[in-house]
Amino acid sequence: MQPAFSVIFLTTLIGTAQGLFLALFAAELAGFGPGTGEAAFLAMGGVVAVVLTGLGLFASFFHLGRPERAWRSAAMWRTSWLSREVIVLPLFGALALAWAAGHALGWPGTLSIGAAGALAALALFGCTAMIYASLRFIQEWASALTLVNYLLLGCASGLTLAAALAAWQAPALAQPFAVAALVLTLGGAVSRIASLVRNARLRPKSTLQTAIGIKHPRVQQRSQGFMGGSFNTREFFHGQTPLLLRQVKWLFLMLAFALPLALLAGGLGSTPGAWFALAFAVQYVGLLAERWYFFAQANHPQNLYYQTVS
Repeated sequence: MQPAFSVIFLTTLIGTAQGLFLALFAAELAGFGPGTGEAAFLAMGGVVAVVLTGLGLFASFFHLGRPERAWRSAAMWRTSWLSREVIVLPLFGALALAWAAGHALGWPGTLSIGAAGALAALALFGCTAMIYASLRFIQEWASALTLVNYLLLGCASGLTLAAALAAWQAPALAQPFAVAALVLTLGGAVSRIASLVRNARLRPKSTLQTAIGIKHPRVQQRSQGFMGGSFNTREFFHGQTPLLLRQVKWLFLMLAFALPLALLAGGLGSTPGAWFALAFAVQYVGLLAERWYFFAQANHPQNLYYQTVS
């Protein structure tokens, strides 16, 4: 598939926002909040989650041919995971904003608002991942690992950001967040490598013969004809070389997992602020590369026919 940078930024930004919010709400559940004099930190973290959600939503508009009709994307909520995502995304942002405002202004009931926001965050992870996991004809995506990876990678980046923010404003939470980020980053690495191994073993269910309905054992496309440069060849194949794909794969494994693990571990034994901030920056760049690879690795069955381009 052709990776769309608008969708890459959308999924990584909102994933980090969801992970950050879940980390902050977990801290509130553990008793860290207004009673300990740290409500300002939770409010600030909630605002950061809202900003990241807004940036992701803004990025998504660049993927629309007619942005003024974006509201119509929610109409098929009974059958479309995309429509469900369109509904849950602003709901999560609104709940995160209300939760942050509650801590900033000293409202009662922030636990109830936070619980609703946490459920919305988890539902949003499910909706976003199922947009891709439900497409059975794209074998690389049609797996439970897609859902697991979206959840773990979003929570890992959110917790790394939470550790960086806490090192600046709530030192008591910096190390617990960092340890949790280590665990989830390691879990994300295991699940993502498992998906890479699975995808490397996949074989197309269709062949060139079944794609075009010709049973001859030797079929070769010689020309694109008038279909050259069509929507199909632009949107369903990235046009990059296998060498570049391999380089991006090793790049994201290093930046999204190996280096953040080392930086988080380094921050546990010294002044954590710079370590955790660098860990988040490196990990987010790695997640951009990971998401690019996620889309580029997916093989649409139509590329069996458009083999001259693909």
